[in-house]
Amino acid sequence: MESFIIEGGHRLKGTIRPQGAKNEALEVISAVVLTEEPVRINNIPDILDVNNLIRLMQDMGVKVTRHARNDYTFQADQLNLEYLESDEFVSKCASLRGSVLLIGPLLGRFHKATVAKPGGDKIGRRRLDTHFLGFKNLGAEYVRIPHRDVYELKANQLTGCYMVLDEASVTGTANIIMSAVLAEGKTTIYNAACEPYIQQLCRMLNGMGAKISGISSNLITIEGVEKLHSTTHTILPDMIEIGSFIGMAAMIGDGIRIENVSVSNLGIIPEAFARLGIKIEIEGDDLYIPRQEHYEIDSFIDGTIMTLADAPWPGLTPDLLSVLIVVATQARGSVLFHQKMFESRLFFVDKLIDMGAQIILCDPHRAVVIGHDNQRRLRAGRMSSPDIRAGIALLIAAMSAEGTSRIDNILQVDRGYEDIEERLNALGAKISRV
Repeated sequence: MESFIIEGGHRLKGTIRPQGAKNEALEVISAVVLTEEPVRINNIPDILDVNNLIRLMQDMGVKVTRHARNDYTFQADQLNLEYLESDEFVSKCASLRGSVLLIGPLLGRFHKATVAKPGGDKIGRRRLDTHFLGFKNLGAEYVRIPHRDVYELKANQLTGCYMVLDEASVTGTANIIMSAVLAEGKTTIYNAACEPYIQQLCRMLNGMGAKISGISSNLITIEGVEKLHSTTHTILPDMIEIGSFIGMAAMIGDGIRIENVSVSNLGIIPEAFARLGIKIEIEGDDLYIPRQEHYEIDSFIDGTIMTLADAPWPGLTPDLLSVLIVVATQARGSVLFHQKMFESRLFFVDKLIDMGAQIILCDPHRAVVIGHDNQRRLRAGRMSSPDIRAGIALLIAAMSAEGTSRIDNILQVDRGYEDIEERLNALGAKISRV
């Protein structure tokens, strides 16, 4: 097991560029299965979750050409359909959360898919009902195979229809869109997720010949087509990594520029940090965060305590709450964080409390942070990363702490962040991998 050793207290200064978006990469790479023609994708992040998906697709028979570190061409013209029903394929899918995004393309093109319970972060219940109900609306049938603990999905012909999703699931919306682009007739999806990465998926599919309208709204219409063709696509910068860098810059920055962030696709993220008192300067498509000796948490107009809660896009992404919590530990004032969408993502605050943070964990969904106003630094400690986003939050906490910290299980961080210690060390951090 690899760990990070972090010498705290070193201020960061300079320029950093975000990687390609992990969540978009998993969607658009899965979508190449919908055509037998080559699809070239640029700005693919070189991270564990994405690399594991690429290896899985190679095992399926997808031809993968690596032009450069973040530039690939995929061609799914000779898939091994027997392998897709094998125990080996099921086992690999069960260890990779992103594999769930292969269900829609396989069902859409081949009218069948074998589904294992996907792996990933242990952050509470992440059900697949929205996916299955969408597939069922399109005409697919599913049956559980008890002795293999898998589901088999089949359809003679997928047929478009009107559906209202029971929740605005991002992966559910992506899967249903990918299954519907080759379906017969028109599909209308209401209460669809509309994150920028869903928008990017739709634009890539339209570039392949799909007919999708309502992009960026929660009402998506798809006119089915007979086949898709090749295209070239560039992945957006990762908004979660951008938010992580904003948090680092606020706590231990001495002036940090985050380059090429695609400001128009950040949504409410800059505003969420602004509510904690963080100064962010937008310069073209860059963000500049000056050194902040103090930052004061805002309050609502009536003077009540600030509350930050996650919500489906364009609300605040749940992936950034952990970073915002760490940033709030050194703010002036108090703030309530309400994690609505997952029930286990706040448990990592126990580690921050051990480091000296003043946090009251009210229940699995709510925590109150009472800021130190930079008057008392966090203490170094030894901790373990429970998931990707908590891992980066703990790394930020350790970088700001007094003393040397150790974070174990950094495989979780590697799943979502490319060369993170090298890039931060280039700004002045002292992080080593052991």
